[in-house]
Amino acid sequence: MRRIVLVEADVDGVIGWGECVAGETPYYSPETADTAWLMLRDFLWPMVKEEEFANAGEVWELLVRVRGHNMAKAALEAAVWDAEAKQKGMPLAKLIGGIREEIACGVSVGIKESLDELSSTVQRELAAGYQRIKIKIKPGKDLELVRRLRQDFPRIKLMVDANSAYTLNDWPLLKQLEGFYLMMIEQPLGWDDLYSHIELQKKLDTPICLDECIHSEEQARAAIELGACKIINIKLGRVGGYTAARRIHNLCQQHGVPVWCGGMLESGIGRAHNIALSTLANFTLPGDVAASKRYWEEDILHPEVSVTPQGPIHVPTGAGIGFEPRLDRIDKLTVRKERLA
Repeated sequence: MRRIVLVEADVDGVIGWGECVAGETPYYSPETADTAWLMLRDFLWPMVKEEEFANAGEVWELLVRVRGHNMAKAALEAAVWDAEAKQKGMPLAKLIGGIREEIACGVSVGIKESLDELSSTVQRELAAGYQRIKIKIKPGKDLELVRRLRQDFPRIKLMVDANSAYTLNDWPLLKQLEGFYLMMIEQPLGWDDLYSHIELQKKLDTPICLDECIHSEEQARAAIELGACKIINIKLGRVGGYTAARRIHNLCQQHGVPVWCGGMLESGIGRAHNIALSTLANFTLPGDVAASKRYWEEDILHPEVSVTPQGPIHVPTGAGIGFEPRLDRIDKLTVRKERLA
């Protein structure tokens, strides 16, 4: 069970959809579903409702004087982007400048009870077509997990995500991970500790990928130019929407830093937006954009997001996000609704 805030925006009679990826607790981000609801209702919507703008790209500038609350901003901005693409009768992926007709998919695997369970889970995900495996690690659950997977799957694309579980003092242990040919180590240190990541990357040949540390183009520039990472994970909600995401994408591309799209347990609406984002040229690494059925018994859009047996997701060619929200199912699941005029 997960509460998700959806935004349905009526833009000159055309409906666009966005999703706020904030969770119910402030453990990944300071934002929660409830804070996003408050910000959208009392601050963000009032900023745009009386304004005229030529395109969705101008929405960010209207919202920028609110500090933080990127996930709430992204939900509103994404809905306007969807509406604009529908007004123009073109896929959202094309409107934002995407170039791909399919995107490579990876999958994130949580910490399991046993090594055998971890191995069997990875085997199942590989059989489903996923092209990159990411596993969660934490102190005491790290080296043995990676060692086992490299033993069982010597050639797979493998990375680890620490979700800020380590400190700089743990660098000798993290250095040991280099023997297992990882694609990257994602966010090993503090969620806002850029300095320690700079020091750690100096000690490692394996690329550090930053996630929680990057909320803006300015932070991305600092991370790149100071050497805190070699890869950046771009999440639409974490950075505030398409305008900010594209700026970070372009900055990384100019510096030869590859990016990929992270996931936040989205419903199909958020997942559809992640597909569109992942079509940009510098999204060269498989992202966490998995099939609907991996997370939901039944999704809230049609068709559900699916992964081909060969691994990629085909980018939809319909207008906007390219999927139809299932209004009947959304209405059935809705526990709170507010109409803002």
